[in-house]
Amino acid sequence: MHEKTVELMLQRYEKALSVRREFEELYDEIFEYCLPQRQGFKNYSAGQRRDDKIFDETAVVGIQEFASRLQAGLTPNFARWADFVTGSEVPENERDDVNNSLDDVTEYVFEILQTSNFAQEIHECFIDLALGTAVLCVMEGDAVNPVRFQSIPLPHVVLDTGPDGKVDHVYRERMIKNEDILVSYPKAELSPNILERISNYPQASTKILEISCKLYDDINEEKYSYMIIDMADKKMIMQETYKGVGANPFIAFRWSKASGEIYGRGPAINALSAIKTCNLTIELILENAQMAISGIYQIDDDGVINVDTINLVPGTVIPKAPNTQGLQPVRAAGSFDVANLILNDMRNNIKRALYNDMLGDPNKTPASATEVAERMADLSRKIGSAFGRLQAEMVQPVLQRVIYILKKQGRIEMPTVNGREVKIRSVSPLAQAQSNQDIVSLNRFLQTVGNTFGPEMLNILISSEEAAVYLAKKFGIPDTLIRDVEDRKEIVRLAQQMQQQQQPQMMPPQEGEQPDATALGGWWISSFKR
Repeated sequence: MHEKTVELMLQRYEKALSVRREFEELYDEIFEYCLPQRQGFKNYSAGQRRDDKIFDETAVVGIQEFASRLQAGLTPNFARWADFVTGSEVPENERDDVNNSLDDVTEYVFEILQTSNFAQEIHECFIDLALGTAVLCVMEGDAVNPVRFQSIPLPHVVLDTGPDGKVDHVYRERMIKNEDILVSYPKAELSPNILERISNYPQASTKILEISCKLYDDINEEKYSYMIIDMADKKMIMQETYKGVGANPFIAFRWSKASGEIYGRGPAINALSAIKTCNLTIELILENAQMAISGIYQIDDDGVINVDTINLVPGTVIPKAPNTQGLQPVRAAGSFDVANLILNDMRNNIKRALYNDMLGDPNKTPASATEVAERMADLSRKIGSAFGRLQAEMVQPVLQRVIYILKKQGRIEMPTVNGREVKIRSVSPLAQAQSNQDIVSLNRFLQTVGNTFGPEMLNILISSEEAAVYLAKKFGIPDTLIRDVEDRKEIVRLAQQMQQQQQPQMMPPQEGEQPDATALGGWWISSFKR
């Protein structure tokens, strides 16, 4: 049975690998021009320099800035960038209590994320995302770090999609030392041949293929099969089945993709033409500079001057025959001043493609809070479509996977994060930029109605209590800071009692007498209730 499964999975792997090869040439070109220190799809040895094509560093620096900007806007360090809130299936009279409990769970989950290696690994994924596709592996950790994250380089994975267009097969190629096989896979069942290799050649490396594929035998339950195949013997050494939302250890997400394609297309692909133009222009400028410094010369072939012994250094005396021109410089064909115009345009195009163009120069004056918010709003508008895909393919699966691991370890108890019982609400700076637009729209509406029809109509039309709760959600205020419905009703009841006790005192003040502030407070509470 295992032999047939291995044969079938290797056939699917080879077919998926043939699809990836169509993108390898394009991705390798981006590696050479933008990420020279990363291993590409070609067989480069570790530490080998591949920066011979780079003459302009705009793209190299721009990729790093793109990853940092995306991380700061989507998953900022030491911040809570998502909330767990009740879904539509939870009864409305129970949502406040459930939201308070989920807020405690959210705090614990992000405490785990902040003490783990998530921040550095997701940054590596965002660098790969500039090409179009990134893969993050989320595995169980130990007692100190319950969750372990690892960014999988794109050349090490092969992807395939299922009937719904989502990535449902992930094949990870991994070279691992023989002595580390049991450490990495303690549940592996090793054949005598593999045990002999571990005993005789512990430092030698073996190619391992990790496979995570979705099972469609039950449409009502999410299941994944996790397999480990030793590629030397073509033997399966481990197979497990994981069930539930968040069971998949590999999370593949893409920037954007064409219909029917598996691998994504990132902003670096859009900027590739400008990147190559910049590098070529700088290369020609350097060649022109070298020619301007050393020059090209011509001499009369009179047999007197030996060109092999001429050194163009200060103080050199070059003999020449009488009545000859001697050594004469050749004038350059033309000026290369137009290069600056081309460079400025191309560099701006690269920054614009990588979303690194600022609204203003941040090096001149410190940015205010309003300016920072406006920059995030501008970035949110530019990457609107990609932001939606990242929410569905990265943010939600990562949190679902972390919840799955913590529930499996017995650290938390909560319903399934499926969007109906519990849903994920993004409160990252990029998501907050959209919320700010909703806040501005509400403020403009309130001001327009109040100025046009007066505050009386505003009090009749708008529920102050519901408007305040709406604003609290848009500002991302934790649910534990907001009183639930029962507490608010109790406060209103106490205020009514105080108002009734103060009714005899609510007499109009005599001429020259100051009004009673307490009585005015009771009137304000009653009008607020209305």
